Amino acid sequence: MEQNKEINQFDIQLAKRTHLNNSNSILLKKFLIFAPFLLLLFSSVALRFIRNIEIDPIVNLNSKFERNHGHRILGHLPYNEIPKEKLVLIEPNIEVHIDMRDSLLNMREEAKKDGIYLVFLSGYRSINLQNNIFYSLKSIRNQEAAERARVSAPPGYSEHSTGFAIDIGDATQRGTDFESEFENTDAFRWLKKNAAKFHFKLSFNKNNKYIDYEPWHWRYEGSIEALKVFETSNREL
Repeated sequence: MEQNKEINQFDIQLAKRTHLNNSNSILLKKFLIFAPFLLLLFSSVALRFIRNIEIDPIVNLNSKFERNHGHRILGHLPYNEIPKEKLVLIEPNIEVHIDMRDSLLNMREEAKKDGIYLVFLSGYRSINLQNNIFYSLKSIRNQEAAERARVSAPPGYSEHSTGFAIDIGDATQRGTDFESEFENTDAFRWLKKNAAKFHFKLSFNKNNKYIDYEPWHWRYEGSIEALKVFETSNREL
């Protein structure tokens, strides 16, 4: 009896069990189940992002290279057609890019002071007109496409479509218009000596391996836009 009394004098705490909230427990289990899949997904996304960082500069470089080294067709480089609003009329039926008008007219006036009379034969030509020239007029000569391309660009591949190209003749020797004999005229000799002062350059010289020599065909390179247009051609020279 005394012993029981002594035992009762002590407060014996009951053991307590704590339980996780049922909903929290379910969420934890689901997280543990799906954690490997989430980790795999995150790793895949991260790996793709890293690869894109590494590949993008290469892709951009390749795209830039492809743009700058456009695919030739029968030896000719591609050129975009100039917007109509950038064209100006310098003579009946002859239009040129507005950027080159003043230089072209000034060049003719300077030549006249030296007793040289330049005549403008052809300026801007639309892609449709170039199409007719290449596929219709040239075919009359019974030439294959490769032969035609030696003397005339396929549509979409002519410098004339840019508005920056001009065909020039000698007003005193019209029989040399569009002929290699033009190089023997006073007009050509004057151009060889002075055209660069007005930012004009002979497009197709005797060293061109794709296109026949055209001493009458000159292009303008006196503006940023013109330099961009002919960047690839100049790089390949």
